[in-house]
Order: sequence, then structure tokens, then C-alpha cells
Amino acid sequence: MSDTAVASPAASGASGSGNSDSGSAGSQAVPLAPKSNQVLRDIMGGSVVISILAVVLALVVGGVLIALTDENVQAASGYFFSRPGDTLTAIWTAVSGAYGALFQGAIYNFGGNTFVRQIKPITDTLNFATPLIVAGLGVGLAFRAGMFNIGGQGQMLIAAACSGWVAYSFPLPYGIHLIAAVLAGIVGGAVWGGIVGVLKARTGAHEVIVTIMLNYIAFYLISYLLRTPGALQAPGSSNPKSPGDLPSAIYPDLLGSDFNLHAGLLVSIAATVFVWWLLTRSSLGFKFRAVGVNPNAARVAGINVKRTYIYVMLLSGGLVGLAGVAQVLGTVTSGFSSGIDAGIGFDAITVALLGRSRPWGIFVAGILFGAFKAGGFAMQAGQGIPVDIVLVVQSLIVLFIAAPPLVRAIFRLPTPGVAKKPKQPAPPKAPRQTPSEAVAAK
Repeated sequence: MSDTAVASPAASGASGSGNSDSGSAGSQAVPLAPKSNQVLRDIMGGSVVISILAVVLALVVGGVLIALTDENVQAASGYFFSRPGDTLTAIWTAVSGAYGALFQGAIYNFGGNTFVRQIKPITDTLNFATPLIVAGLGVGLAFRAGMFNIGGQGQMLIAAACSGWVAYSFPLPYGIHLIAAVLAGIVGGAVWGGIVGVLKARTGAHEVIVTIMLNYIAFYLISYLLRTPGALQAPGSSNPKSPGDLPSAIYPDLLGSDFNLHAGLLVSIAATVFVWWLLTRSSLGFKFRAVGVNPNAARVAGINVKRTYIYVMLLSGGLVGLAGVAQVLGTVTSGFSSGIDAGIGFDAITVALLGRSRPWGIFVAGILFGAFKAGGFAMQAGQGIPVDIVLVVQSLIVLFIAAPPLVRAIFRLPTPGVAKKPKQPAPPKAPRQTPSEAVAAK
């Protein structure tokens, strides 16, 4: 069979007869779309390309907002029709300066007078990305099982409290103390997430409502304990803050004291590998994915759906708890407050969406959002750009990712899995009759 045409036997026979009209009509070829074209259509309309274009669109819209809020652009636009070049120059200066500062604050500082100052931005990006990655993995794992874990804030707070309490209360040998503090945080987050799984499995309570309510419970519980002497509050202090960690329970620095990068990054990489193995190589991960696709079909296939809900929320809460551990044992080691989560629990939802709930996609998305956080401060300090612009860009990324048809429509991308129908040949036109022939036919 040819890739370009398919001819029926009747058409072949007609072409061999003496009637040229019937032969040409019967041997019409129907073109088939090559497989390479279909593969290209699937790639161009796939989730990876959509995610990249969503970031590009968000940056473009962010550039428009930067230009609209810049004072020099506003001043030059007052005489746009007399000297339009000034307005265009001001727009270019504002947008390029803002995104240049974003790059230098997040990746590489070209103006640094030492090598340490030049590479410090990328280490700051990785430091911000560390809790985002592990929290995003927890949220994404729940997404793959059809669960919406909106309780990252509460799970981080409980994990931070458990980990911090072990870190300052028990003087243990170095290594053992750090492992004990990390495990305490994982257990705290897993228990807080497991509550959601149990309620979902036993009572059918919706996990979104339960996780949101548990966020409030965790926040006010930790706030109370931080204000209570003898609980989490530092001895002799009236501030709602815990004691500082003992040196034996602090994540070691990876590149020395000149950088903020700590061993929590290695933990996030190990967690990414673990979640990838869990979802793609283990029977438990297969159950998670099966329940996420269709819980009814999974139940018919013999999978205990209720037990799966409990397992996935235990693991999800434990992974999100690692973000709280990274904050307490790596970023804020002098004592934590009720704001230790720093909005990471909700940012993790965005990271999981951008990463399409795939482990390595979440890893890359976490680094991207870490770059936004690190570079946003540089934009504000160097160019006077409000840091809220970065938040707008992050929100737009979520908006465009949540609406793939919009991105495909803007860039005229094909829908994956839908083959482009070949054009069918037009049917042969009947010969036009003369008036006398039409009368005779009647």
C-alpha cells in the first residue's frame, strides 16, 4: 500500500476499459496523512510545548504591564504622535532593563566584581526552588491520583513544628540528629495529610474543603503553641517564635558560608527520583494512576480505592512536609514563626500545574519559580519594578496552562491526537444540458 494513494479494484478495472470518463472518475486517489506529520502535530500541540508557550505569553503580558507602569514610558507617551520614537525607546528600555535585572538576579550577575557575587544568583534560585520542588511533588502526586491537595500550608506548618521541636530539644550526635529532625517533619506532614485521606475514604468528605479547613487549624494551632511558654515558644521570650536549631540538626552548606545553598537541594533531587520511580516503576504508583484516571474502573479491577486515597495523602503530606523541613533546617535556623510557610504551600499548586504533575516537569517548574522569586527582588531593587509584577506573571502562567485551547488558538497549534482530515476530491460535475435536451428528458 502506498503512503500517497489508495485505489480500489473497481477503479483499476474502469481505467482499463475504453471509457476515459468513467476511468478517470473511478481512479480518484484519497491522500493519506504521513505518520511523521501526525507525530509533529502531537508534539506541537502537546503539554510540553503548551507549558513553554504559557511561560512565553506570561512574560509578554508582563512586559506590557511593565511598560504601562513605567514613569518614563508614561511621560514619553504624552507626545507620542510628534515623536513616537521616544515612546518606543522608553518601552524597550523599561522592558529590557526589567527582564535583564530578572536574569542577573536569578541566573548570573554580569556586574559582580568577584566570582562569588557573579554566581550567587543561581544559588539563590536553587535555594528558593528547594522547598517549591518537594512541595510541588507532593501536590502533583495527589493530582495523579485524582486528589486535590490544597493543604500545603497546614502540612508545612505541622512538619516545621515537628522538625523544629526535634532540632532544638534533643541534643543528639551529628548526623543522627539531622536524620531524626527530617524524619519528624516527614511524619508530621504525612499525618496531617493522612487525616484528609482517612476522611475522604471513610466519609466521602471532599478533600478540597478538608485541606482548606486543616490549613486554618494548623495555622492557629502553631500560633498558639508559639505564644505558649513551655510549648514551642523560646524560653524567656515574649515573641511568638521558637528557639534556634542546634548546630547538629542544620542542613550543611553545599558551597560554603558565602552562599545560601544547603543540602536540602540534594533531598529535593532524591525526592524527585523517588516520585518518578514510584509512579513509573512500582505497583503502588500504578494504583495511584489508575484511580486518578477512573476510580470506578480501578475498583472493578480489584484496586482498593479507599485505601489508595489514604496512601496517596500520606505520601503527599510527607513530601510537602519536606518543604517545611527545608525552611526550618536550612533557610530559617534561628527559630521559626507561624509565617514559616512563606506561601510555598500555595505556590506548590502552581508548580505542580506547570510541571503537568510529572516529577521532572515539577523539578524544572520549581527552578523556574525559584528564579522568579530570586530575580523579582533584583527587579525591584535595581529597576524599581514592583515585585507584584512577578506575581502577575506567575498567575498568568497558571491561567494559560489551565486553558490549553487558548494557547493553541493564539499560536495556531493543532490539537494532539486529532488527525487532519485530507481533502476529499470533489465529485465530477454532470455535463450541462442544453434547453432542448432538458425538454426531451422531461
